[in-house]
Amino acid sequence: MTMSTTNSDVVLGQTDVGAAPNPVLSFAAHSATHLLHRAGQHAEEMFARATGDLGITARQFVVLAAIDGLERPSQTALCETSGIDRSTLADIVRRLEMRGLIHRERTKTDARMYAVSVTDEGRALLMRAAPVAIAVERELLAQFSTAEQDNFKSLLRRVMTQELPSAA
Repeated sequence: MTMSTTNSDVVLGQTDVGAAPNPVLSFAAHSATHLLHRAGQHAEEMFARATGDLGITARQFVVLAAIDGLERPSQTALCETSGIDRSTLADIVRRLEMRGLIHRERTKTDARMYAVSVTDEGRALLMRAAPVAIAVERELLAQFSTAEQDNFKSLLRRVMTQELPSAA
C-alpha cells in the first residue's frame, strides 16, 4: 500500500482509484479527535463572521462573560471557570486589558495574584455580543432537536472531564 496520496484520495480514503480504502486514512479522517477539531473550527468561524464588527473572539467572549459573572476573579478562577489553559488565558486577559475591556490589579491578600474586573466599555461590548453568541449557537445546533442539543453538550462535557492519562 502506498502512502502518497492526492487531495481527492484523501477525501475518498483511497490511495488509488478503485483500490481498497486506506484504513489508517479512513480512521484519521473520521476520528473523534479530528472531527472535534473541525467542528471547533467551524463554530469559531461562525462566531467570527457573526461578531466581525465587534472585534471579539469566542474565547474572549467566554472570558469576558466569566469575569463579568464572577466577583473580581483571579486568573486561576478564570481558568477553572472557562476551562482555558493558563498561558492562553493570560494572553486573552492581556488583549482584553489592552483594549480597555477589563481592568487588572494585584489582590490585597496575595501580591502575586491579579483580580480582574470588567470595565464599562467591556460590559457594553459583552451586552452587544451576547445576543450574537446565542444566535450563533442556535444556528450551529439548528439541525438537532432540543433533546439532541442537550445530549450533544452533555457528551462534550463528559469528554472534557475525562481524566487524561499521565505521561509515561
